[in-house]
Amino acid sequence: MADSGAVERMTAFDAGFLDAEDADRHVSLAVGAVSVVDGPMPDFDEIVAAIGEKITTIPRLRQVVRRQPLDLSAPEWVEDPALDLAHHIRRAALPHPGDDAALFRFTAEAMEPRLDRERPLWQAWIIEGLADDRWAILMKVHHCIADGIAAMHMLAGLSDGGEGESYAGAIRAAHEVGAPRPTLPSPTLNPVRWARAGWNATTAVAATAAMTVEGAIGILSGLVRNPESSLNGPVTTMRRYSAVQVPLAKVASVCQAFDVTLNDVALAAITDSFRSALKRRGEEPHRDSLRTLVPVSVRSDDARDRLDNRVSVMLPHLPVDEPDPVEQLRTVHRRLNRAKSSGQRQAGTAAVAVVKLIPFALATRAIRVVTSLPQHGVVTLATNVPGPQHRLQVMGREVVRMFPVPPMALRLRTAVAILSYGDDLIFGITTDFDAFPDVDDLAAGIGAAVDTLAVAARPL
Repeated sequence: MADSGAVERMTAFDAGFLDAEDADRHVSLAVGAVSVVDGPMPDFDEIVAAIGEKITTIPRLRQVVRRQPLDLSAPEWVEDPALDLAHHIRRAALPHPGDDAALFRFTAEAMEPRLDRERPLWQAWIIEGLADDRWAILMKVHHCIADGIAAMHMLAGLSDGGEGESYAGAIRAAHEVGAPRPTLPSPTLNPVRWARAGWNATTAVAATAAMTVEGAIGILSGLVRNPESSLNGPVTTMRRYSAVQVPLAKVASVCQAFDVTLNDVALAAITDSFRSALKRRGEEPHRDSLRTLVPVSVRSDDARDRLDNRVSVMLPHLPVDEPDPVEQLRTVHRRLNRAKSSGQRQAGTAAVAVVKLIPFALATRAIRVVTSLPQHGVVTLATNVPGPQHRLQVMGREVVRMFPVPPMALRLRTAVAILSYGDDLIFGITTDFDAFPDVDDLAAGIGAAVDTLAVAARPL
């Protein structure tokens, strides 16, 4: 964090989330998380004081965005001189019986409105009336502040014990198959060895550049080519939300039995549920029916506490045309490995780097134009967010469940966030209200698919 006298400007990439929001009046680009806490609920004023004390330690949550005239330079982060927690921390009560259905309906409604840009870009809802004498906190933060991993790091830091250990290391981008890394020649006086080493480094750089170009072509083609489907198209301002929770031990058994990753299992479960959704709609699933935007973290360990966006993307086709769940899993594994080595992630990272180099006025206009175009290639988003390995506590009370809430944009009528928390893996699904009246079936289908894979993983 810069000192109080320095001007801190938003990066063009972070500002792009504001531009993408401006490009479609039907979307709100805020990410959220619902923490369900064991009761009884403390006095509301005590909760406000406790949350407020934590919030004020995070500079970004005390700041407002100030855009410059004609967007000639990047927006500034400016301290809000009149920060009033009453504008940000609100109270709600669920109707009886306070079940998941009621919680999910409220979550969808609370996430629909855009955050007020005249104030710091966050909001907290204190929700009472949950079943089993529980209550909940819904935290809502604009995507321009942080990507999923940074936002979860921040939200976990608001708990009693701070962030604690997370599952981030298990899905770190550094462990993924990727482009060859160029190796610089080591110091030597032997001209033959120096020339050979230099040639190797040049070849590696050229291979990386070629892979990046190939990946960029794959991304661009994925944005324009896709059969017509009820799964994508214009969205309304209204949302639905649902979630499903599965034991991580069950997912781990599948990983071990089939030599795949947690992300493979999660995407395979999503595949099977979307296949069922297409069948319910009378649509025949094809090989290219479910091209999916999969964000990939490029955040290093030493940047875990930086509130910004550090992601690239892959655009694999999830195999909804395959009826067998185990074969779906194997195909997902192959396609993700192919996508990782195709250069898509490198192309996404390169695009972000280019955005940072060109003048902000040009960058912001380009982002608004691109995000306003009616893309037809990508159908849904599936993002994996590593959460705390151990259950958190708020005001001495245990957070027993946590639900991620992803935003929607770019004509994507569904978005799925996958969160690991404690001993569970949670899938949170945001959909357009009109396009997905069957959002609960979509969530249940993911849970059923994990169960099916777990049965198949058992030794004979």
